[in-house]
Amino acid sequence: MVRLYAKVVGVIIILIGIGGLLLGDGSLYGVLNIDLSEDAIHLVTGGAMAAAGFFARDLRVVRNVVGGLGVVYLVVGVVGIFVPMLFGLIPSGYETVLDNLIHLTLGVLGILVGFVLGTRTSQTSRA
Repeated sequence: MVRLYAKVVGVIIILIGIGGLLLGDGSLYGVLNIDLSEDAIHLVTGGAMAAAGFFARDLRVVRNVVGGLGVVYLVVGVVGIFVPMLFGLIPSGYETVLDNLIHLTLGVLGILVGFVLGTRTSQTSRA
């Protein structure tokens, strides 16, 4: 399950990064923020997650990447609520709640799948 999550979510995040690069900077219909820096981060984090899902042989690596990126996305979601420009990293800032909700959701799911469910799965497979 952890490996499948890493593959699917990693590819989706990469596609979001590519879509953002194609659409340019600014706001997408006033609903989502699109910035070059955020698109680059999506490409890197999505690439790391997809690479772990497709190529990592050790399931612990996949769990740590999924859970670790979950922590990162959770922090970005929480900080984005209080500091919309993320200390200058996001020039146009998070103009809507949707950006933060997406990051918070990715964070919570990543932590659950990587650190909670992933650990249970590997323990039952050893028994």
